[in-house]
Amino acid sequence: MAESQIPTVDLSPFLTQDDEAGKKKAMETITKACSEYGFFQIVNHGVPVDLLQRALELSRIFFDYPSEEKLKSSAPLDAPLPTGYKTQPQQSPDKNEYLLMFPPGSSFNVFPQNPPQFKQVLEDVFSKLTKAAVVVETIVNQCLGLPTNFLKEFNHDRSWDFMTALHYFPATESENNGLTQHEDGNCLSFVFQDNTGGLQVLKDGEWIPVMTTKGTLIVNLGDVIQVLSNNTFKSATHRVVRPKGRSRHSFAFFHNLQGDKWVEPLPHFTNHIGKAPIYRGFRYSEYQQLRLRNKTHPPTSPQDEIGINHYKITS
Repeated sequence: MAESQIPTVDLSPFLTQDDEAGKKKAMETITKACSEYGFFQIVNHGVPVDLLQRALELSRIFFDYPSEEKLKSSAPLDAPLPTGYKTQPQQSPDKNEYLLMFPPGSSFNVFPQNPPQFKQVLEDVFSKLTKAAVVVETIVNQCLGLPTNFLKEFNHDRSWDFMTALHYFPATESENNGLTQHEDGNCLSFVFQDNTGGLQVLKDGEWIPVMTTKGTLIVNLGDVIQVLSNNTFKSATHRVVRPKGRSRHSFAFFHNLQGDKWVEPLPHFTNHIGKAPIYRGFRYSEYQQLRLRNKTHPPTSPQDEIGINHYKITS
């Protein structure tokens, strides 16, 4: 396996400094990474490092509780969305448990009462990651050469974002999948993780380990950006491999899209430059339902799993 080659980008020129040279360097790095495989890391992103570490610490405490305590934070079976504590379905090859939340104030959220302060920390992390995601989305917009604020106006509804705290069980002798190979279906995602590692990204046919330093946020693009840009920017292929003898704790934040949005390659990347669209248009909620079916009714073969190529135009 190749050594880690995931570029790290300093966001301070976009937040606190009048540094055009720094912005240019960051955009060049992001453009290259997103054109090739859709992954990069960010530092000086505006989310306090101590807050991220506190979230990981409290998450570890929560997932160490007995099942009966964790299940107190589960959503009712008739809930419209699976918020709160969940484990992967028994038939799933992925071996993890998680705690899912929507934006602070959402009526869907089910928060743990213990450990103390966990609810407040989750809400603080969510709010700050939301702001950081808007900054990154604006930078991606610039890197793609789109009109100012195009993506921000296209994706203006933040009530569809969500975040998960994840616990991956140690690998066994016969199986080490933590999260099987996939791409995210949204716009962009953030991940921060403990020092166990396990996250890998596919680049040039090789799985690259993503090992981060304290306070670093991992960013990957999702299928929506790939389709809008007509494959100019790539949706990152990634997976989690569980290590032996160690649990893995991480958080994933999903900068999402409102379900009724229509998604198709933009004219900026098709007829404006004389290029045919690679994908047919679709409603975002339709695609998410197909992806959900992959989880509730896992296909017998990975080749049968529905991804963004379901909408690919074949000649």
